[in-house]
Amino acid sequence: MNPYILATLLFGLGLGTTITFASSHWLLAWMGLELNTLAIIPLMAQLHHPRAVEATTKYFLTQAAAAATLLFASITNAWLTGQWEIQQLSHPLPTTMITLALALKIGLAPLHAWLPEVLQGLDLTTGLILSTWQKLAPFALLLQIQPTNPNLLILLGLFSTLVGGWGGLNQTQLRKILAYSSIAHLGWMVLILQFSPQLTFFTLMTYFIMTASAFLTFKIYTSTNINALATSWTKAPALTTLTPLVLLSLGGLPPLTGFMPKWLILQELTKQDLALIATLAALTALLSLYFYLRLSYAMALTISSNTLTATTPWRFASPHPTLPLATTTSLAICLLPLTPAMMALLTI
Repeated sequence: MNPYILATLLFGLGLGTTITFASSHWLLAWMGLELNTLAIIPLMAQLHHPRAVEATTKYFLTQAAAAATLLFASITNAWLTGQWEIQQLSHPLPTTMITLALALKIGLAPLHAWLPEVLQGLDLTTGLILSTWQKLAPFALLLQIQPTNPNLLILLGLFSTLVGGWGGLNQTQLRKILAYSSIAHLGWMVLILQFSPQLTFFTLMTYFIMTASAFLTFKIYTSTNINALATSWTKAPALTTLTPLVLLSLGGLPPLTGFMPKWLILQELTKQDLALIATLAALTALLSLYFYLRLSYAMALTISSNTLTATTPWRFASPHPTLPLATTTSLAICLLPLTPAMMALLTI
């Protein structure tokens, strides 16, 4: 893609998210979300492959439906209450509609069916943007509206953690596995949203770090399915040693970074007298942990056939920049001891 066009599209992504962040009026927030969607569509279709075009079309139709629902709900709220302010959302009908529209935008279960199919048709770089940056603007709105129906958020969160774990069990494509991982992590964030918004934001940032490390690692390996991970040792031995730790961190295994948000969320749910919800969420995390273990097993404990007829891949240096990968991998593995410092920053 032309560098000037790429810079314009990335600027549009940043501008759309910034407009949504800074807006207090529903129409401005809606405009930011639309700008965000329109900026990423050319990035998704840049491969000119039928699968990429199909994924782009699915994404556009889904986001258009969510945006139309959001606009209709905000107009309904203005009609019922006379207010266009985002934080003046008091009537339960538009609140529920807006919550469901934002859930569709970020891919929460049961409105998640588009996310694995769309992510499967994209390259890993655009998939990383879709899994991280595109979640920011809808989450900013969710954090502001503070939905008046707590049972809806708990239901969405539990269902997302269950579907995210269950859906990834039988997958062999890495992008679909990462899509179901995204659904499961979003469920954890929504589960705690109404009780501790700061903890939701913290979990979102932690998820961004771990997911960026996973996507960049698979981009270095040029792997898109589990079988291709068996040859990773010959391509990057040091990185192959660290990647299972990143995957287990995504699964929330101590003493890695991913354990920190899950631990704090379970603690907060228990404080809110929701011990049963916390228990169910912890059990659904085991489902996610299983398919992360599958990836770790395929990478670290499987030996490839070594019948390559081409030049051995370890003779070539990787053309990809390694600083972002090194930074995110280090953070995804080693942040747990900094939990007290993170909690102090959250309370400021």
